Amino acid sequence: MVLALLVSGIVVLLVLVGLFVFGLRRRLIQRSGGTFDCSLRWNVPEDDPEPAGKGWVYGVARYNGDRIEWFRVFSYAYRPRRTLDRDSIEVLQRRTPQGEEELALLSDAIILACLHRGTRLELAMSEDALTGFLAWLEAAPPGQRVNVA
Repeated sequence: MVLALLVSGIVVLLVLVGLFVFGLRRRLIQRSGGTFDCSLRWNVPEDDPEPAGKGWVYGVARYNGDRIEWFRVFSYAYRPRRTLDRDSIEVLQRRTPQGEEELALLSDAIILACLHRGTRLELAMSEDALTGFLAWLEAAPPGQRVNVA
């Protein structure tokens, strides 16, 4: 009985420590400001007629100069999983979630199909985050190429 209580207590403690570390990591990522919730789907097939909702990963994006750093939410890594350079992002189209994507994404998400160095990707974010993202893209320094559809 004592052993079962001890093991249960250790399991509960480990779960609480894990949740605390997730929260601390997110707080450290957001500390510098300029962050927004952003789901990512990387290497999207070009001829994807009806998205099935697969491949979306929930994350947090952070503006860092001329780059967007994207972090997975459910990870302990402090380094960004993907880095997108402003001058390499080409916006192809904007759309709303379709079919099963509505279940995979946040309720108010808008999907932005992009091309980054030859790789098709999709970013899903709120309308407010999308406005900020497009303004950031268009605010590139003079002489940089920016393609916004």
